[in-house]
Amino acid sequence: MDMTAIEKDTSQHIQTLPVYDAVELTKGGGLAQIRLDDKLYTLRITRAGKLILTK
Repeated sequence: MDMTAIEKDTSQHIQTLPVYDAVELTKGGGLAQIRLDDKLYTLRITRAGKLILTK
C-alpha cells in the first residue's frame, strides 16, 4: 500500500500524518472493515465518491 504523508502545523512542531488511499483500502470493491479494539467499522465509498464510516 502506498502511504504518503501530510504535514500538519501545530503551534510547537510539525506533525506528519499517514495518508491511506480509500480505493486501495477497499481493494476496488467500495467496502472495507476497520477494527478498533474489539469493534468493527465499515468504510463505504458512495457512488458520489464520498466516504461513510459506520459501526
